[in-house]
Amino acid sequence: MPHTPPLTHSFAYENMTDRTRQFIMAEFAANGEHNLVLTETLIREVMKNPRFVKTLMKDLNDTGTRFFDAHAPFGTTEDLDLPFGDQRRGMILRQKLALEICSELEVDSITIHVGNTPEAFSAFSLDQLHEFVLRSLEELLPTAASLGITIAIENIWFPTNIPEKLLAFIEHFQSPNLGLCFDSGHANLMARDRGSKDANPVQAWERFGAVHYDADILGKMLPHITTCHLHDNNGLHDEHLLPGRGEIEWESLIAKLKAAPRLKCIQNEIHSFNPGTSIADTCRVFRSLVG
Repeated sequence: MPHTPPLTHSFAYENMTDRTRQFIMAEFAANGEHNLVLTETLIREVMKNPRFVKTLMKDLNDTGTRFFDAHAPFGTTEDLDLPFGDQRRGMILRQKLALEICSELEVDSITIHVGNTPEAFSAFSLDQLHEFVLRSLEELLPTAASLGITIAIENIWFPTNIPEKLLAFIEHFQSPNLGLCFDSGHANLMARDRGSKDANPVQAWERFGAVHYDADILGKMLPHITTCHLHDNNGLHDEHLLPGRGEIEWESLIAKLKAAPRLKCIQNEIHSFNPGTSIADTCRVFRSLVG
């Protein structure tokens, strides 16, 4: 049954002072949007300085906002398919700490990347990387369950995170604390071949054969989507544009997304400093988009 979950907004808080960060939060609130994303940047700051939690709580209180969703730290040494034993223990500890930080800030949903296929992982097969993700989730899901947090794993454009791979993890664990994060921009990149060797998927699949283009990524993921990242692009590169500035057909996408039975929120994940994009424009566009 279609429903309209809360709208929440991500923002790039990198290199901000306490004053500028609070100013950005207040701008969202002034434009009628009070649900924000606890970003990977903010989580990393808390990891470096636990007292930063109190600063963030004051920011939220002063601006009348709240963190509603979260994104875990990501990258080669943070993603769940990390294959190197001497680094995996630290990665698992940091992701568990990210879950604890979410709990402290009353956030019950976090997106964690299963991982891509960097050159550093070239000695490992896709099946081996899949097993590393399974092992990581085996360690993280009990912590998530104890804290009442849902981990959402995300479609990107690599062979490690196509819908079939993500759904295999869902089927394996059958856990209420594991869901999917649907990323509209990533799905658009994988929808069809645009005939360019420069396209993100072509480069990502270079070592693995033909790209597995898929026009029904949303349909396949729909029953298990718990959160989403919405942004637009031209079908070639991950531009994170404001909806309407790329080629995605938003009306049909949103109608389908609202039918996702487990969906907790709809998230704006545009790049914060795209030319000609203001917070006011962003809030207006997304409110119109989700109705």
